[in-house]
Amino acid sequence: MPHKITVEHSFESGHRLPHLGGKCVSLHGHSWSVAVTVSAPELSPEVTVVEFGALKVGLRRWIDEHLDHATMLGAHDRLIAPLVAEGNRVFRFGVERPADDAEQFGYGLPWPTVEAVAVLLGRVAESALAGLARADGAWVERVVVRETRLNTAVYEPPASR
Repeated sequence: MPHKITVEHSFESGHRLPHLGGKCVSLHGHSWSVAVTVSAPELSPEVTVVEFGALKVGLRRWIDEHLDHATMLGAHDRLIAPLVAEGNRVFRFGVERPADDAEQFGYGLPWPTVEAVAVLLGRVAESALAGLARADGAWVERVVVRETRLNTAVYEPPASR
């Protein structure tokens, strides 16, 4: 049975999903939360899966810098230019040529659905984990993203052991 740890964070962010129709065509916001579970078959010599603090810092810093109090939009959304022109922070999903290293995590995800946000944050967590001392074979097992009290998406990346 593998060992597991979970770190959590929350953030405020807007998005819209014009490709779906209905009320989510309108720009709206959520109080998002994420829980990232890291598993390992055995504990490290320090008796950890990964040090909680280091993983939390990496994950939370990225979220706070790129998503918190920002707007998540698809790369071809017509609202990007006017929002940026007004000084708003925008995180673009599905860009072919990322403007910065952060946008690389949104490749192949054309719209910021809750499912896409779970994949995005799974990729961010995997990147954060890669740079940390951890137990042999530790991997991001599960990412749970909640956009409302009732709506949750789960992403379970393939184990890269």
